[in-house]
Amino acid sequence: MNTTYDVKLSGIQHRTDRETPVFVARWRIAGKQKSKSFRTKGLANAFMSDLRQAAKAGEEFDIASGLPVSMFARKSIGPSFFEFAQAYVLGRWNASAARTRETDAYALLTLIPALVAAEPRRPAAEELREVLRIHALLPVKRRSALTATQTAALSWLERASLPLSALGEAHVLRTALDAISVTFAGTPAGANTVRRKRALLHHLLEHAVEQKLFGSNPLDEIKWTVPKAVTVIDPRTVVNPAQARQLLDAVPNVGRKRGARLKALFACIYYAALRPEEAADLRLRNCKLPETGWGLIVLEKARPQATKRWTNSGETHESRSLKHRADKETREIPIPPVLVVMLREHIAEYGTAKDGRIFATGTGGTYSSSAHSYVWQEARRLALTPEQAASSLAARPYDLRHAAVSLWLNAGVPAPEVAKRAGHSVDVLLRVYAKCIDGQQEQINSKIHDALGT
Repeated sequence: MNTTYDVKLSGIQHRTDRETPVFVARWRIAGKQKSKSFRTKGLANAFMSDLRQAAKAGEEFDIASGLPVSMFARKSIGPSFFEFAQAYVLGRWNASAARTRETDAYALLTLIPALVAAEPRRPAAEELREVLRIHALLPVKRRSALTATQTAALSWLERASLPLSALGEAHVLRTALDAISVTFAGTPAGANTVRRKRALLHHLLEHAVEQKLFGSNPLDEIKWTVPKAVTVIDPRTVVNPAQARQLLDAVPNVGRKRGARLKALFACIYYAALRPEEAADLRLRNCKLPETGWGLIVLEKARPQATKRWTNSGETHESRSLKHRADKETREIPIPPVLVVMLREHIAEYGTAKDGRIFATGTGGTYSSSAHSYVWQEARRLALTPEQAASSLAARPYDLRHAAVSLWLNAGVPAPEVAKRAGHSVDVLLRVYAKCIDGQQEQINSKIHDALGT
């Protein structure tokens, strides 16, 4: 390394002649012009401040890179965890659903601030998370402008982030695992949350292995017990047909119009086992509703809710392919006469939205999950006893789907057919609903008795 003390700092130039305007920091090392571009003036100022402090401290500068020796050492050992994580999440953007983008970012809000060096003047934790949430983990065109305080926080993260190579050390990985084991408030995190965040870290390191930055995934070498998550349905949440009818009958009594507009949507969740986001995107062309007898729903899309910054459209709801299905793949669900009648009555009363959606607000929008939850909780209060309302019985609208699948299984519908209608694989179906398959013990015992010939 050739070094020098001959450093002259110039200034910052705002270049607007490019597709994306940038701020260019300029300085000279041993008479050679150097420059570095930044997205914001604040980042450029912070970089020039680092150079200025190094020069005042009498630090040598590397002639080839133009950086102080300390900064060059950090740069030469590869990308920082922050840089790699940022590239990772943005590289997956186009192929990911909005909720996946949000889940990835949520995990990185924990990991990036945790994997840093002990640099002075650390910003508050919420400031670091906010600058990641609204700026650093979004594509350039979606990033919010940063305040001076936020710019300083981002600059601090860029300086303090550990090199990705440091994750090859067990104690660094344990720092990451400790971080994902608690909430932002410092309380123990739920098992599902911990598992999702660890999965993101594991996948990110697998990506690093693909790029030859690690010979193998260092996380695989850490002896750390992943918390067990609940993967089976609690039978206490499952309503019987009489209770389901009572709840659905109570829904129209909530509010002036909202409850009445949502009754048939909740009925689709119960009688057809639709996911709420599938019901939200159900369109008239997806339904065969004869005047008598069974009908048919042919699902094409779902309409999940996500934070606007993570969706393609910038809207809270947008259509996407069905969960666990290829693009344009459909799912057919025969529906009983009671649901056919409800859908026909709903369409006759409220019509459809301009795009053909059956369930829409009075202005053609999509009801939020909070609206669903409010109406459902009020319906539970009206339809259930105080003890039942205080219990986990049908605590969420989604529990109607669990009740539907449980009913079909207990009615003797073959598991492959139930899985096909519900949009599950058979193995997931039987594992998740194992505790809800009830009422067949005598029949099974009888079959075993006959087989034994006793």
